[in-house]
Amino acid sequence: MAEADPARPRIRASASTAALLASAFVVSTCGLIYELLASTLASYLLGDSVTQFSTVIGSYLFAMGLGSWCSRYVKRDELRLFVRIELMIALLGGSSACALFLLFPLVEHFRVALYGLVLAIGFLVGLEIPLLIRILRGFDFRETVSNVLTFDYVGALVASLLFPLLLMPHLGMIRTGFLFGIFNAGVGLALLFTLPRTAGYRTEKVASVLVLIALIAGFVASDRLQRWAEVASYGEPVIYATSTRFQRIVLTRRDDDVRLYLNGNLQFSSRDEYRYHEALVHPALGRVANPRNVLILGGGDGLAAREVFKHPEVRHLTLVDLDGEMTSLFSRTAMLSRLNRGALTDPRMTVINADGFRWAREARGRYDAIIVDFPDPVDYSVGKLYTDTFYRAARKLLAPGGMMVVQSTSPLVAPNAFWTVASTLEAAGLQTRGYHVYVPSFGEWGFILASVGPIPARGNIPTGRFLTPTIDQRLFDFPPDMARRPTPVNRLDNQVLVREFANAWDKYEG
Repeated sequence: MAEADPARPRIRASASTAALLASAFVVSTCGLIYELLASTLASYLLGDSVTQFSTVIGSYLFAMGLGSWCSRYVKRDELRLFVRIELMIALLGGSSACALFLLFPLVEHFRVALYGLVLAIGFLVGLEIPLLIRILRGFDFRETVSNVLTFDYVGALVASLLFPLLLMPHLGMIRTGFLFGIFNAGVGLALLFTLPRTAGYRTEKVASVLVLIALIAGFVASDRLQRWAEVASYGEPVIYATSTRFQRIVLTRRDDDVRLYLNGNLQFSSRDEYRYHEALVHPALGRVANPRNVLILGGGDGLAAREVFKHPEVRHLTLVDLDGEMTSLFSRTAMLSRLNRGALTDPRMTVINADGFRWAREARGRYDAIIVDFPDPVDYSVGKLYTDTFYRAARKLLAPGGMMVVQSTSPLVAPNAFWTVASTLEAAGLQTRGYHVYVPSFGEWGFILASVGPIPARGNIPTGRFLTPTIDQRLFDFPPDMARRPTPVNRLDNQVLVREFANAWDKYEG
């Protein structure tokens, strides 16, 4: 039998064993939460969620493997090192979301900071379980390993369920990070007061208390830290911010300019949104003989609905938007409902909070006009709303003589992405005409008209703040740098549009 290490506490009491196994559960839960936080935050700030989740998780797991491999060089004092690692993870992981939000507008090479932090946390997390198994070495090895791994995997399951269903909607990323940092530090402190022979660990005990105090302070100040980060990022006073199950909603205001950001991407500026929304709605509705029944997919801010109700023929408008908190915000907030002129509470309006992709495939109604106002295809979850599968489902909802319009990103910055939308609509059996408008907050922006039959050259276009019948005709003229070009079809199994969009905007933004 190997000689016992006198520096290693002998674990014999059932209470001590339970504390160590509970630690395995907590550290596993915390480790996966930090991984999900980094992946989600990267997708919010950098776009293309598939790429961000894949690269962050891959880097994190690689670092964990490296940490596990390096644990072999620990020869003694495993408990002391384990507690110190818990405190380092608590500080790095607990403050990771806050630090990355604050660094994003300040650091030119943000990805270096992101992956450096991911690798550091992953390395430390990789050290945890091997050390914990060695601390429990006084027991039967097979039982020890199976128990530790069982609690480790159960903790991973709990984290994967808590994160999307409870933590993100109710706490947000910064507060969630600090909360689980508190749990990590708490594990270290609990072990120091639960296990025998820890009287000489005074430094670790004091450090644990100090780290806990710092993390609790961060948790309490999370809202203020989030606002500091967002003010630094947006450069404008933040008047409202919340995290829902689906997205981060931020409203800023400077003088008379109210701006909406979803996941950090500008959706409108109140100074010039009328240009966008008049161009989105009226070329389509003006080419329908009698647009009585209209459908909007997306557009939860109600601004497109405001334009629809300028057509007196409209008797009923259905708006399908994923996020109920978005439609509620723009319904009940006086300043925002003034922007959309109370469109979301108009008696002709029906608001449905549902996934547009699934809803369109299951819907049975017929609509004289369909306005598709989804966010840009920054990732595959949104990209599915620009596929031929989705457009075939929408085509079935068009009444005879009906017209559909799709917001289709910038034909100047991303011409391949813009014309891919046209190619995809045509693959779904629709005829198309592209047009574009200049919106100061966005630059040149594009739309695609689509119909089962021929699209009229002219329509009954109301005169608005920007759009007139004469200007309507000019919108369909494309200069050579935005002209039609051969493009592929965006399908569910290839999602070429997401890659085209990301490549174009990455080059444009440098």
